[in-house]
Amino acid sequence: MKEDFINVFQFKIILDDTNPPVWRRVRVPENYTFWDLHVAIQDCMGWMDSHLHEFIVKDPSTGGEMSFGIPDEEFDDIFAKFLPGWEYHISDYFSIKNKRAQYIYDFGDNWEHTVILEKVLIREKGTKYPVCIAGERACPPEDCGSIPGYEDLCAGKHEFQKEYKGEGFDPDKFDPKEVVFDDPEERLKQWTKNNL
Repeated sequence: MKEDFINVFQFKIILDDTNPPVWRRVRVPENYTFWDLHVAIQDCMGWMDSHLHEFIVKDPSTGGEMSFGIPDEEFDDIFAKFLPGWEYHISDYFSIKNKRAQYIYDFGDNWEHTVILEKVLIREKGTKYPVCIAGERACPPEDCGSIPGYEDLCAGKHEFQKEYKGEGFDPDKFDPKEVVFDDPEERLKQWTKNNL
């Protein structure tokens, strides 16, 4: 774990096009990489990390867009070439002047999130980071068909309604105290082992 840091970044993550909105507020160490932030978003949102992802961030030095994720030759011709997220630190890109990014998860269902740096805080002694401090509504189930499928599920019209309801899916339920964060380094080792 990355223990050597002074500040923490407080982000609000909003799942775009959800109404009422699905969102989380999370605090992470300033020395996190984009991979580490990806794992924190996956864990606090409730995603299963079974699909590819991408961060689209403005480069403060050029004003151009940069894409961070998992480099994959299959997608190089379709999307911008992803830079490996584990090699780039969020503190080099996020600031109060450059506080927004887009995070896309699952290029099939295309779950788009707005990531906003709300504030930079001094690390609190005795607090384990990352930490989810707030949020509302349950994350949509994986592979439910993007926003239209999620809306059908919430309205009781989804073809897999019984399957999801059987799993106890309640769109209104979320408790930040129930969020458990994985170690990003361990997740990367597991991903590397399974995919290389």
